[in-house]
Amino acid sequence: MAIIYQAEEVKLPAIKKRETSNWIKSIATTYGKKTGEIAFIFCSDEKILEINNQYLQHDYYTDIITFDYTEEDIISGDIFISVDTVKSNASQFKTDFIDEIHRIIIHGILHLCGINDKSPKERKHMTECENRALEMLQK
Repeated sequence: MAIIYQAEEVKLPAIKKRETSNWIKSIATTYGKKTGEIAFIFCSDEKILEINNQYLQHDYYTDIITFDYTEEDIISGDIFISVDTVKSNASQFKTDFIDEIHRIIIHGILHLCGINDKSPKERKHMTECENRALEMLQK
């Protein structure tokens, strides 16, 4: 069981992979889950738009797309993250780029743990879960 980080068309963000993986595992545990095969693919806006069009029939840019392969209590998936959009979001929200990367990483993990963000109430809950998780990250 592995958590991998790769980049496609962009430079891999300067995250501490071992610490980030340990953090992800601890967050999954708080939701009664174990980590299986999880791939983070950092990519460009154009690549995420292509994925959004091809697989979800959405014609817009986004910061993250999570493909969920979770079975029972073992979370697995492919998580595509647009570095371009995360940079824009960090600027817009006046936050550090790496802090925003961590928020998006854990957002994908929370989706794999079964937390949704379709409705305003669900989005509020997702943000609360993200904030709790980020507090647990050792910087």
